[in-house]
Amino acid sequence: SGGGYAERVAAPADLLIRIPDGWDFERAAAVPEVFYTAFLNLFIEGELREGETVLIHGGASGVGTAGIQMAKRAGARVLVTAGRDDKVDVCLKLGADAGVNYKEQDFEKGVRDLAPDGVDVILDIAAADYLKRNMALLKTRGRLVMIALLTGVIAEIDLSTLMRGRQRLIGSVLRSRSLEEKVDVHDRFEEQFWPDLVSGEIQTVIYKTLPIEETAEAQAILERNENIGKVILGVRT
Repeated sequence: SGGGYAERVAAPADLLIRIPDGWDFERAAAVPEVFYTAFLNLFIEGELREGETVLIHGGASGVGTAGIQMAKRAGARVLVTAGRDDKVDVCLKLGADAGVNYKEQDFEKGVRDLAPDGVDVILDIAAADYLKRNMALLKTRGRLVMIALLTGVIAEIDLSTLMRGRQRLIGSVLRSRSLEEKVDVHDRFEEQFWPDLVSGEIQTVIYKTLPIEETAEAQAILERNENIGKVILGVRT
């Protein structure tokens, strides 16, 4: 519904980045949505700082693989959750300090074992079913940034926990922001992390590239939670 499957689009010039020499279009296509989303929500909304601990749910997703690398480059301690051991392994190779397979153990206990004092920032894609446990893991003045609603939209919380801990719950999407806001995200990302992408210090992670005629299969891969990183659609030329 947001135009992600369109073969041709018009975009403001202020939001464009020149494709670096040696990159193909598939590699370039793996950058904007996931890296901008991770950057916006970790560093602008979540205000992640050097020396803090961040928990990234869905660490092997497109946004997760981008977020791990940027958070590590920024000097944070990075913890992740993922649904398979091989996904956790990929996260560790990308720079995560530790990970929890949420299908083998409750993620709250697993993260608590890794960070007894809690975490400063959580990047969450699950929402409702994770809310109570996420809040329990936040340190005082911790920030929970919710960017998707995979487990539902209705949840009950203990507001006294929120108030005592001076915690912040932040709902965030990129698409609905004004052009001015998007340009700000674009410019700040380009300054802080784009050179690392060009140099190869940070990598795009592509699971599979399919022709746009196989969009249904690409969507099915995502629905099966099969992918590690991005699924790319190649448009007709």
